[in-house]
Amino acid sequence: MKVLANDGISAGGKKTLEEAGFEVITIKVAQEQLANYLRENKIDAIVVRSATKVRKDLINACPDLKVIGRAGVGMDNIDVKYAREKGLYVFNTPSASSSSVAELVFAHLFGAVRFLHAANRNMPLEGDSRFKELKKNYSGGRELRGKTIGIIGFGRIGREVAKIALGIGMKVIASDREEGEAEITLEFYNHQEIKIPIKTEPVEDLIKHSDFITIHVPAQDEPVLGRDEIQNMKNGVGLINTSRGGLIDEVALVEALDSGKVAFAALDTFKNEPSPAIKILMNGKISLSPHIGAATGEAQDRIGVELADEIINALK
Repeated sequence: MKVLANDGISAGGKKTLEEAGFEVITIKVAQEQLANYLRENKIDAIVVRSATKVRKDLINACPDLKVIGRAGVGMDNIDVKYAREKGLYVFNTPSASSSSVAELVFAHLFGAVRFLHAANRNMPLEGDSRFKELKKNYSGGRELRGKTIGIIGFGRIGREVAKIALGIGMKVIASDREEGEAEITLEFYNHQEIKIPIKTEPVEDLIKHSDFITIHVPAQDEPVLGRDEIQNMKNGVGLINTSRGGLIDEVALVEALDSGKVAFAALDTFKNEPSPAIKILMNGKISLSPHIGAATGEAQDRIGVELADEIINALK
């Protein structure tokens, strides 16, 4: 049986599949050539990330295709319902990268409250000539301990964010359409653990009470945080989006940053990705990264092995 990992797969995942007797192909096939390639090579399973699209026309053109695996969380690049109606097994790997995304949230958050994103831009340029001025500019940072973080979307990633926040002494509030209360387990050395219940509340309440807000929901047709929501937030709030572009209204965000309503933002995803708006890229109050939430070696290895196990179970 043949597996095309069109957007790549970890060495561990490839090895697991090959040991089970699968042929794993890791060449990158262009989207416009993908249907022909799958059909001509009688591919049984395809593994994609966010770059490759698996739409109805591709599914219809490839009768040998039996499995679609998404290396990551969101499946908005796959026509999931249609594929399942056609009898294909479609799955993703939602848990494998949760810790990596959560850690990126705090990489941005720690950097933003201490102005590191701005300092790292300006120190190489002016550190030798304006050291004292830069020191003054970047003094007056904030501690995270004792502050309140609001987590919109309390699935796997949201809960990993909560664990880190609780571990550093933050107060946690969450909003989720399905959860009334969730239990967070903090694990320590020698198998010690503490269970902490987290109650959820509506977004309209969460945004009023939070010092920092981070979003962990699937792609939406409209922004979760738009102009009205931003106006109802605390003055000086910090906003983080490592989920999908467009969850924060970028025009309203820039206006709020300019007015001081929002102290800073941290964005790993963008509405016009992969060509983010220049006003976003050039704003000194925004900490930026190029959609790397799941891009750690550990997460990619977990994703690859999870993909392999699912494919083996589905086809054998």
